[in-house]
Amino acid sequence: MASTQRDFLPGRSARAAAQRAVDLVVVLLGSEPSVSDVQVVLEAHGETSVELGPSDVASLREAALELREVFAARDVAEAAGTLNRLLAQYARPPRLTDHDAGFGWHLHIDDADDGPWAVWLVTSSALALAVLLADRQAPPGGLCAASGCGKPFAHLGGGSPRRYCSTRCATRERVAAHRQQRS
Repeated sequence: MASTQRDFLPGRSARAAAQRAVDLVVVLLGSEPSVSDVQVVLEAHGETSVELGPSDVASLREAALELREVFAARDVAEAAGTLNRLLAQYARPPRLTDHDAGFGWHLHIDDADDGPWAVWLVTSSALALAVLLADRQAPPGGLCAASGCGKPFAHLGGGSPRRYCSTRCATRERVAAHRQQRS
């Protein structure tokens, strides 16, 4: 995994890593993700020099399936249990790294800077989602409630818990409910 992560601003990294997890789970669990599809998402989140092959995408897809379980959790205890299982299975002792590139020190809980992409995805995402869970004392995200969607989303701010992955899905559901009431 030849990569450098530029998001190391204090107070923002857990939210940024959680959103990166969502974006990667969406693309990886979509229909037949390509190497290019995954690279675009990684680069959009600050990863540079991304070198992936088809086998990396296949293992990332398996990792995304495991992470989806966190978003599918029905309550905070189930989300915490899933995160604890992922951390116990994949995480290593925490270490600080700057990837020898001067991009700022940040926390990793995977084996090495050049370890497998799938392990990096699970560990960095589980750590970020665990921080969100601990901060909010609520599940760190969910799955879109819009019929036919089911995409994951992260709870990144305050306010009421979200039910939809986007305003588009929320609006579509409200319009459908309104039309059903009128008929």
